[in-house]
Amino acid sequence: MNFAVSTRQGRPAASEVLRRLPEYLTIWVPLLLSAAHLIAFSLWTVWISFTPSTLVPVSGWVGLRNYSAVAASRNWQIAFDNLLLFGSAFVLLSLAAGLILAILLDQRIRGENVLRSVFLYPLAVSFVVTGTVWSWLLNPGLGIEKLVHDLGWTSFRFDWLIDRDMAIWTIVIAAIWQSSGFAMALFLAGLRSVDSDLIKAAQIDGAGPVRIYRRVILPTLWPITITVIVIQLQFAISTFDLVRALTNGGPGIATQLPALVVYDLMFQRSLLGRGAAAAVLMLLILLAVLLPYAAWRYIQRRRTNHA
Repeated sequence: MNFAVSTRQGRPAASEVLRRLPEYLTIWVPLLLSAAHLIAFSLWTVWISFTPSTLVPVSGWVGLRNYSAVAASRNWQIAFDNLLLFGSAFVLLSLAAGLILAILLDQRIRGENVLRSVFLYPLAVSFVVTGTVWSWLLNPGLGIEKLVHDLGWTSFRFDWLIDRDMAIWTIVIAAIWQSSGFAMALFLAGLRSVDSDLIKAAQIDGAGPVRIYRRVILPTLWPITITVIVIQLQFAISTFDLVRALTNGGPGIATQLPALVVYDLMFQRSLLGRGAAAAVLMLLILLAVLLPYAAWRYIQRRRTNHA
């Protein structure tokens, strides 16, 4: 009797649970282990940030001294300023590049599959490889500048890689090349999912292509746009290997980003407590992006369920 009631209320039968047990174990065990690993090491990092640890972890309590030391350091201030510039430029430009590429591919042009593969190819390349290749291309002694000089334009200069004011833009260029294909893929999927009846109705009303995109198609891409912005911001905040391979934070410390500050404090200066404090500050910056996005997704899901 209890079994029948349980089945009528929508609960899985015992035999069904046993049958799907391997599936549950395959999915949930790795997820739970990963979550435990993430939470445990995050808490350990937070604890280390309040200790006087240097080369090895030690017990003790120094309060917010590590945080104040990191926040007052010139390296962190430059890294935070660079993060604001790099994050803003990278997100906006990769968003624009991805949207333009998606609109062009949405015209059902010949060779679309080949072009889509070409634009998505950079995603298959590691950031270390991307940084290394772009460091060759932007090197004044063997890259684009040398090529143009060999063609006869000896007055041409493209030495951003060694220019303290322009070096940060080399990272922006490389990051856009790496990630604009990802934005293109999401936008293209959104464009292909727009209701054709809305487009036909706009055409019947006499709207041209520009107006159709501006008034009908692009507003429907707003959820995808938010998702792309959040994912790209997450990448910008945690960028390390691209900068390490391309500029190594130079010239000087002109292209330092927070992840490089953490690496420098922990593994080069052996200041484990301060490095942990910098890592926690990075985590707080990341949460400032992810938590509003999670709240927005939760609100959107509730509205959809109550509609």
